Amino acid sequence: MNLVGKKVLVVGSGRTGISTARFCLGKGAFVTINDMQKKFDVPGDLLDQGLAVEAGGHAVDTFTRHDLVVISPGVSIMIRPVIEAQARGIEVISEIELAWRFLRAPLIAVTGTNGKTTTTSLIGALLEAAGKRVFVGGNIGTPLIEACMQNDALDYIVAEISSFQLEAIRHFRPFISVLLNVTDDHLDRHSSFDEYCGAKARIFMNQQSSDVAVISADDPAVLALAPSIPAEVFYFSAARPSENGAWHDGLFNFVRRSDKRRLTLDASGAQLQGAHNIENMLAAGSVGFLCGLSAEVIRDTLISFAGLPHRMEFVGEVRGVKFFNDSKGTNVGAVVKSLESLEGPIILIAGGKDKGGSYRPLEALLARKGKALVVLGEARERIAAELGHAAPTTIADSLEKAVAEAFARACPGDTVLFSPACASFDMFKSYAHRGQCFVDSVKKLKG
Repeated sequence: MNLVGKKVLVVGSGRTGISTARFCLGKGAFVTINDMQKKFDVPGDLLDQGLAVEAGGHAVDTFTRHDLVVISPGVSIMIRPVIEAQARGIEVISEIELAWRFLRAPLIAVTGTNGKTTTTSLIGALLEAAGKRVFVGGNIGTPLIEACMQNDALDYIVAEISSFQLEAIRHFRPFISVLLNVTDDHLDRHSSFDEYCGAKARIFMNQQSSDVAVISADDPAVLALAPSIPAEVFYFSAARPSENGAWHDGLFNFVRRSDKRRLTLDASGAQLQGAHNIENMLAAGSVGFLCGLSAEVIRDTLISFAGLPHRMEFVGEVRGVKFFNDSKGTNVGAVVKSLESLEGPIILIAGGKDKGGSYRPLEALLARKGKALVVLGEARERIAAELGHAAPTTIADSLEKAVAEAFARACPGDTVLFSPACASFDMFKSYAHRGQCFVDSVKKLKG
């Protein structure tokens, strides 16, 4: 793809937008960056290179006078300026599509509702342990476009990919794709669960028979996609053996039909705990197996990988009560997995910015394991209405008060789980900011 002299509009001024603008300028394009915000910061060196800035809205004229429009994940493809640009034959693509057209190292792409950040990071750790030069990024933090600036120094690229990013791809093609699970999420952006599932499935659409799709055999929505996947399908399951896949029966087992390879590993003592992390380890281990990594590298990395902050992170114990920070549990499916991985009694703290899905899937687990429910944030009334009958419920007007209320209801041996099932943006800057506030509140209890 030649960008020299092309007029490129970059929509979104976050890290993805700035990185995309920098890359396009470096390729000789005339670049404009556009955002709904009336004011946003742009690095001075980009302005010196001729970057134009249009703030305060998405005007149709801005979109239709460019040769190429690159949208950031937070920008919907359904807004009128995008539709108008497409109607006039202007290509509108996501940043990951642009990056794909310039990448030279093999791409491993990971998506799913839950577990994708842990799985992406673990795949990166496996490849690095094998001595490979690896870029780990995408939706995980470092935009994929930045890998294009390191092409000659990379053996593999591992990217976490969101449904928002997949909406605007055309030729994006991983040589290994991973779909972990699909549960209700982002229904404030996608019109239905089927539409959301369809967006996730786009990760497979350009793969060929020489590529591999690693998918869950335990998730009905994922499994239903298998017949339509053009790549080799490699299944993973927490229990069921496969003729071409991975499963866990106390040991990690991997079998590939095409080359008749088999591998069985004992990863007991792994730092990642819980049923959901067994699935993440199976998916990541499958990628390592498919890339030909040694048994020792896969086993040792699965055991030593310590996980990531704000994902079922053990914060500490106060007077016999254990506290877990699962601020990354931003949807109901994630909270289900977290509740399943802990023994009761559990006091659950949940709430935040509602994302449109039902909270009912938590009902049976709360009734069985829940000692109490403390809710906060914009969604607190709705959560209380849907789940208040499953466990004694209290509404709190701050996270610090929610932690104090949960502790007041707990006895030695109980567990307090902070797993919001909601986005963070009603009260916090991000899930990480929210998680740190929870950690700080627990520290105050200790004090």
